Amino acid sequence: MASMATLFVKTPSPSPSFPKTFNTHFSPALKLSIPLASKPRTRQRLRISNALIEPDGGKLVELFVEESKKGEKKREAASLPRIKLSRIDLQWVHVISEGWSSPLRGFMRESEFLQTLHFNSLRLDDGSVVNMSVPIVLAIDDAQKRLIGESTRVALVDSDNNLIAILKDIEIYKHHKEERIARTWGTTAPGLPYVDQAITNAGNWLIGGDLEVIEPIKYHDGLDRFRLSPAELREEFTRRNADAVFAFQLRNPVHNGHALLMTDTRRRLLEMGYKNPILLLHPLGGYTKADDVPLSWRMKQHEKVLEDGVLDPETTVVSIFPSPMHYAGPTEVQWHAKARINAGANFYIVGRDPAGMGHPIEKRDLYDADHGKKVLSMAPGLERLNILPFKVAAYDKSQGKMAFFDPSRSQDFLFISGTKMRTLARNKENPPEGFMCPNGWKVLVDYYDSLVPADNGKVPEAVPV
Repeated sequence: MASMATLFVKTPSPSPSFPKTFNTHFSPALKLSIPLASKPRTRQRLRISNALIEPDGGKLVELFVEESKKGEKKREAASLPRIKLSRIDLQWVHVISEGWSSPLRGFMRESEFLQTLHFNSLRLDDGSVVNMSVPIVLAIDDAQKRLIGESTRVALVDSDNNLIAILKDIEIYKHHKEERIARTWGTTAPGLPYVDQAITNAGNWLIGGDLEVIEPIKYHDGLDRFRLSPAELREEFTRRNADAVFAFQLRNPVHNGHALLMTDTRRRLLEMGYKNPILLLHPLGGYTKADDVPLSWRMKQHEKVLEDGVLDPETTVVSIFPSPMHYAGPTEVQWHAKARINAGANFYIVGRDPAGMGHPIEKRDLYDADHGKKVLSMAPGLERLNILPFKVAAYDKSQGKMAFFDPSRSQDFLFISGTKMRTLARNKENPPEGFMCPNGWKVLVDYYDSLVPADNGKVPEAVPV
């Protein structure tokens, strides 16, 4: 994917600031015409400016040990109790260490865990509130707890026993799994992917503390160059003279409906007075459920979208968001939005059923499709972020392209779900012309073609990242 390096080309002409203020959390050019049950709260007045939005807490957290102290820390770690990290644990170390969860400085202690579960936010020492909707915690079992004993520090190692970090000033507390699951997902129904992967068989204790990370997390999968940290993204946006950054979160291949949301957002931002809004196309790169398309194939597909001109490489930055995926709907979408503030985004695109999934038992969606964008408009700690809600995009048969759904002529529209898209690709069938760029579709077909049929003739699902 060497050609994706063209995404990091400086956009010409600096952008001045514009003294325009806002009285609403929603962008005024993109008003959401959905009545809210409660009276809207007064929102902080925002100013159009070419300065990037400040990270939560006012300063971006980076938790890497200085080069001159690495030898000392490695010697210290050799004498400490060791905790082996799972792949998902390692992804959370990545998230915390680079500042995606700023101002969090490590795995949550009990007070932070409880605030997250019960208030979806953290109150800082100065009394201010930042959003934090998903617990970022490390579980240990009884044997590990006994091994730690009275130690106030532990060494964190990967599956090959390589030292990753030191967790200091630790606090160990009970892992109330049912409460965690119920409050994060709104259900304890069996079959929740992240729960099955990371919680059900995890230890009965949680250990929190401050992280000292020895080296930046790398995966050596050919994609590390796309894993830009919040600090690196901020540098890139500044280099491009961005006066607005709008983020689009996705975990699926980009079809032309997604592209419509992104290109229309830029058009509207230009109409509002911005001179150089930059798109952060930010696919999720951590754990995903087994039937999602793996990250490496999604990145290949995104490359073709840029090559085919569906999105403009001059005004698009493609980077990988390292967080694991919860599929926790309105709760998780707050985390996705909050993390992008720390990367410098002051606008966040939200569509139908963000971070949602089908109910694991019943044949229905787990969450109301509109609740995610409603929650973002009211969420504590997200007042500084402009939320850009959109109508659903669907295939307009009368025009032969993806368009915003018009209920007055609903018979003209065809909805192609992710499940339907995957089925077509598996069967090497083409979607309607205009649904996805041809080269991007070919990548998706090639992915499913690469899955070797089992003895029973069925194609196996993908292995989760």
